[in-house]
Amino acid sequence: MKSAYRVLSCPLQLPAVTLESMSIRTLSTREVYRNPWLRVREDRIERSNGARGIYGVVDKDDCAVIIPLDGDTVYLVEQFRYTIRQRSLELPQGGWETSDVDAEELARGELHEETGLAAAQMTYLGTLWIAYGFANQKQHVYLATGLSRDDRVPNPDPEEHDLVVRTATIPEFEQMLVDGTIQDCTTVAAWGLYRVWKERQ
Repeated sequence: MKSAYRVLSCPLQLPAVTLESMSIRTLSTREVYRNPWLRVREDRIERSNGARGIYGVVDKDDCAVIIPLDGDTVYLVEQFRYTIRQRSLELPQGGWETSDVDAEELARGELHEETGLAAAQMTYLGTLWIAYGFANQKQHVYLATGLSRDDRVPNPDPEEHDLVVRTATIPEFEQMLVDGTIQDCTTVAAWGLYRVWKERQ
């Protein structure tokens, strides 16, 4: 059976986005919900094949995920995630719900807020889209090294009231990634980005 999809070799660089290259255009938009952390909008759209429909979009400001690495030790945080009704082990991450924050400042702030640590070096590893099937939130990935205790008192968000800092060796951490102990996609993706970066150094 012939596939309806074209199979192409992966390009080295994606083409620039232009109005003509967009395969879905927005006909109208309306905001249906807003709180201090996110906005939800419903867009009427038209696809390049002429079919029209509705697309729900979650607008969220940029955030950061930090890989705090001290030799062979990875710092993690454990907290209760309300949406899945269970505790989750993950890399420190979060945002400040503002569009004009410096990415490194945000990463340093989240590292301190969640772990009480400061980093002598912050290495930018790249950018991830968290869930672009329905959200437009971008996440900046940083490697934090030269770690030390920060004398400032952490000021966690209300939902981080039960946050616990954990440590693991790199082999222990990677075992938790493959055995399903850690299922946070941001943590898995950030570590994969770090491993590729590390191999190229």
